[in-house]
Amino acid sequence: MRYAIVIEKAKDNYSAYSPDLPGCVATGATIEETETELLAAIQFHLDGLREDGLASLPAESVIGHMFVPAQPFAPGDAPCNESCKGREK
Repeated sequence: MRYAIVIEKAKDNYSAYSPDLPGCVATGATIEETETELLAAIQFHLDGLREDGLASLPAESVIGHMFVPAQPFAPGDAPCNESCKGREK
């Protein structure tokens, strides 16, 4: 199974978590160490669920990136996505 992960830079290290596995976190001095630690944490977490007779949590999170323009749109000039269809002026 593939779980989405988030790695964040902290002041002196990195921290990581999986949005689909609440409470499953890890830290490390480097990104690579953090990934290794998080993999171990996820395996431990899933082993614990199995030992308790619980189902593994589904991997449902979607990872993406969003472009944010340096210059904000003027009111009324923002491109319309699906959520505003039919409400255009």
